[in-house]
This record gives sequence, structure tokens and C-alpha cells, in this order.
Amino acid sequence: MLDLAYIVGGFIGLVFGGNLLVQGAVAVARSLNISPMIIGLTLVGFGTSTPELVTSVQAALANSPGIAVGNVIGSNIANILLILGGAALINPIVTDPAALRRDGSVMLLACLACIALALVGTFDRVSGAALFACLSGYVAVTIYLEKRRPTPAQDVYVAESELVAHKPNSQLRDLALMAAGLVITIVSARFLVSGAISIATAMSIPQSIIGVTIIAVGTSLPELITSVIAARKGQSDVALGNIIGSNIFNIFGILGVTALIAPIAVPAEFVRLDIWVMLAATWLLLLFARTGWRVGRREGAVMLAAYVCYAGYLLSTL
Repeated sequence: MLDLAYIVGGFIGLVFGGNLLVQGAVAVARSLNISPMIIGLTLVGFGTSTPELVTSVQAALANSPGIAVGNVIGSNIANILLILGGAALINPIVTDPAALRRDGSVMLLACLACIALALVGTFDRVSGAALFACLSGYVAVTIYLEKRRPTPAQDVYVAESELVAHKPNSQLRDLALMAAGLVITIVSARFLVSGAISIATAMSIPQSIIGVTIIAVGTSLPELITSVIAARKGQSDVALGNIIGSNIFNIFGILGVTALIAPIAVPAEFVRLDIWVMLAATWLLLLFARTGWRVGRREGAVMLAAYVCYAGYLLSTL
């Protein structure tokens, strides 16, 4: 029961802390007159993935590669099939190919890079540095291109920054809010990883399955909240843009930073199934983004059903 309380408390803390961190960081950036486009691209697009980052780093340090890697792969799968599918049930999503073409392509490249490294069998410091360099290059090139010749993607970034904006406080208070959010996120991730490892050990459940399902869904709650809010406001492009940005950061940023801090071996289970499910889900999302198809409630229900089948299969193997 104590381990279960750790997991539940960890999830709650990750959502609360992650929200405080993003809101504080956005408020500070706005007070410094940083462009809303840059805020949306970096602080919002990547900030909602902070729980995944902290959780994967702590899992790697605890020598739990199943949780560290599974958290990233499972989050990318859940972001598309579970969260985007759920958002489409609330309000059908109509995509703008011009707004999502570049970021969708980068998301696919990130997915392929993850698969290639997973097939090698390890995420070492060299591959971690390469992944993080890809993230840095992506952000730098995007900012340069948008300042030189704005594209419809810039509207999505700006809308993301407005979505989490709150009434401004003093800069000192916003800094304190950001710091408090970071501390809560770190402590909550520690409770979550500790509880997950204990339960996996006690029940003889592979850590890879817990990492790719329970942990991945829990750490994706900030993306869920952001996407649901965007869908309810009729900002379907923001919901989709948030998912794409999060998936890019999950691989280039989270796996990159985690591997730099503590190199991790890739459990064989992920190579057999999960990375291919991630690729299939990514292709599905890229298809929507490039064609401008409408992701209606029927399509959303199919995506949710696909996730239920995937999770059900994993549980059936226990």
C-alpha cells in the first residue's frame, strides 16, 4: 500500500509541479519580453515533458532501464493514441499541413533515430550527446527560419504560449513559482520511481511493462491536460502541436540528457514490440498532419481502441 501511495502521490506531484514550473517559466519569459513564438516552442512545447525528463533521469540513476527507456517510448505512444484520441473525442481535430509539416517531419526523424539506437542496444553518452545536439539544432533552425520568414507554425507556437499564460505577478514571485515547481517535480519523480520499482519487484512484473504503460501515462498527464484544454477551446492545432513538440523533446531531449547523465541499456522487450508500435503511431499522426485530414470522434475512438489493444496485449504477457 505504501508503494502504491508513492506512485499515486508521485503522479499528483508531477502534474502539480510541472504546471507550476511551466507557468512560472512562461511568466518570467513574458516579463523579459521574450517572443511568444519562442515561449511556445520551448517553454510550453518542451516544458510539459519535464515530468518525463526527471523521471527517466532518476530511473537511469537507479539502474532501472526498463522505466527510463519505457517512459519515453510509452509516452510517445500514449501522446498520440491515448491523448490525441481523447482530445478528438472532445472536439474533432482539423489539421493544417502547412503549420505542422516541418515539426511533423522532425518528429518522424526523432522516432527513427530512437529506433536505430535501440537496435544497437544502448543509449551511451555519445548517442546522448548526438540526440541533444539534434534538439539544439532543431530549436535554433526553427527560430531562425520563423524570424526570417514566418510560417503558419508560428501561430501554433504563439497559441501554445497564450494557452498557459496567467495573470502576471512580480518577477521574483514567478521565479519562486518556477523553482517550487521544479522541486516538487523532482521529489515526485523520486517517489514515483521508487514505488514503481518496489511494486515491479514484489509482483514479479517486468519494469519495462510498468515503464511503458503506468509510468508513461502518468508522466504524460501534463500533455493530456494541455491538449484537453486546447480541444475544449476549439484550438485543435494547439493540441496537435503540443503532442508533436512533446514527442520530439521526449527523444532528443529526455533520452539525450538521460544518456549523458547515466548511459542505459535497452531492454530486449522494447526491440521486439514497443518501438514498432511507436513508429506506427508516429506514421499515423504524420499522415494526419501532412494530408490535413479531419481527426473526428470516430478516428479518435479508433486511436483509443488501438491503445487499449496495445496495453491489453502487454498485460496478457504477464
